[in-house]
Amino acid sequence: MDIMKFYRGEEFEIYDYLGAHLCENGTVFRTYAPDAEKVSIIGDFSSWEELPMERTGDGRFYELTVSGAEEGMRYKYRIYEKRGGFTDHCDPCGFGMELRPGTCSVIRSIGGYSFSDGEWMEKRTDCRDKPMNIYEVHLGSWKRRSDDGESWYSYSEIADELIDYVCEFGYNYIEFLPLGEHPCDESWGYQSTGFFAPTSRYGTPEELMELVDKCHKRGIGVIVDFVPVHFAVDHYALTEYDGTKLFEYPSDDIGYNEWGSRNFNHSKGEVRSFIQSAANYWLSVYHFDGIRMDAIRNMIYWNGDESRGENRNAIDFLKTMNQGLKSRHPSAFIAAEDSSSYPLVTASVSDGGLGFDYKWDLGWMHDTLDYFRSAPMYRSRDYHKLTFSMLYFHNERFILPFSHDEVVHGKATIAQKMNGQYDDKFPQARALYMYMMVHPGKKLNFMGSEFAQLREWDEKRQQDWDMLKYPLHDSFRSYIKALNRIYLTYNALHYDYDPTNFMWEDCNCIERCIYAIRRKSADGDILAVFNFSDWFQFGYSLEIGKDLSVKVLLDSDDQLYSGSTADGGTKFTYSGGMMDIDMPPFSGRMFLIRNKT
Repeated sequence: MDIMKFYRGEEFEIYDYLGAHLCENGTVFRTYAPDAEKVSIIGDFSSWEELPMERTGDGRFYELTVSGAEEGMRYKYRIYEKRGGFTDHCDPCGFGMELRPGTCSVIRSIGGYSFSDGEWMEKRTDCRDKPMNIYEVHLGSWKRRSDDGESWYSYSEIADELIDYVCEFGYNYIEFLPLGEHPCDESWGYQSTGFFAPTSRYGTPEELMELVDKCHKRGIGVIVDFVPVHFAVDHYALTEYDGTKLFEYPSDDIGYNEWGSRNFNHSKGEVRSFIQSAANYWLSVYHFDGIRMDAIRNMIYWNGDESRGENRNAIDFLKTMNQGLKSRHPSAFIAAEDSSSYPLVTASVSDGGLGFDYKWDLGWMHDTLDYFRSAPMYRSRDYHKLTFSMLYFHNERFILPFSHDEVVHGKATIAQKMNGQYDDKFPQARALYMYMMVHPGKKLNFMGSEFAQLREWDEKRQQDWDMLKYPLHDSFRSYIKALNRIYLTYNALHYDYDPTNFMWEDCNCIERCIYAIRRKSADGDILAVFNFSDWFQFGYSLEIGKDLSVKVLLDSDDQLYSGSTADGGTKFTYSGGMMDIDMPPFSGRMFLIRNKT
């Protein structure tokens, strides 16, 4: 580690120096505690007796090699404060931690696993012009042995079943909620105490590496959620680490955020080096293919409040970090969860942007779900909630997210949000997902939504797999599989950011609540027609061009998916460049259109 780069905020590999590293003589421990009076280490290897550490480097670092300190042993740093007293801290750069409620770091090797994903890594891209269909997963509640609170499957145990499931459904990326260690299950990983330590709930670093490696062997990319904004308030972790506010702001006015956690002080070089090294760590050591960064609005504006102005230090840090990560991992990608309208989030730093590859389109998500919540009688009034997104879509490179945030805390699940009674929700949800699939933007769907789970997500319970014994849920699962396969297959649905790829064939059929979208490509166009009203719309006509071959790819109202359309699905006529089609209530039809010549 270059100490001057560390202080300037330019270091991306502090984990090669700091933390606990196994060596021939045992383990060498290093930590950064510039304002500590002194530092000792305690652990299993010393029967929890203090071993004084030595100042090293410029006198702000502490180091000690301990013979007999082996893989799997627990430890902490006892940090004496200049104002008196001491606090026992876990290692900020530790590679492992014990299971909560324990708070010790654990000596873990991160160099013992041998990846066999060379072919994947060589061919990997950031998917600008390729399909990206993301299955978002909270690993502790996808499947569990039981719902007793601590019956998780390990990374290794769940790998094959999860990968088989994802491949069967036609997803090509898995996105995990944060995997860094965290003390509280209810935080889902967003209140971290271990930025370099995979949570011990699911096993060891090597087991996580095995999971990622197996995904790559099956052609599945892996994304990890990452929190560069804040950290947990627990004093055994980063909070007042050396007796001072080392990682956080000195003023509590900006030191705490709406979630009650501590904000990182992005103006300090050593804090910048810490955060960007953690991001680089997941990409480098674990071979993750992408990082989704949480709550970026709270870095752009002070505590996310636009009226308080821009946080220029944090913005500059984002640019430096993203540019550094992309230079090291050009085929990986960085996505921003940003609810602001700040410009050029996905523009390159050299073009004046923040340097993200993608941004979650939260505006599209809110407008779309609001539309489907509304009673059909109001959908003519709200018609342009579904057209508004294309007025701004080409400002950024967007991902369309139906994420974990939309299925908790009284919000209802995606299927449950659909207006009406139980039976009415399924045709609307089928049409909704077809609309999502033909709208430009990469796709993200949270676990359970693929079979229309109706119970809100609870991190303490596995998904309601028994719902699949009910025909409406089982047929919905079959429908999502078919829709995902179409998305992966047809190029017209992949060129999301080419302005010539998208066209409204009809966005003015307001009273009938009919929409028509066309996605274009040289090897065939995809046309999707929707009726989002609760009326059967007879005799809808659309001019699509002459001398074409027209084939139905998917009918959301097909009886195969518990719809009402019999005898093979959609009936339509095509003559003289005009398509005539009858549209049942709450339905979508997807067609493949090619030139006959």
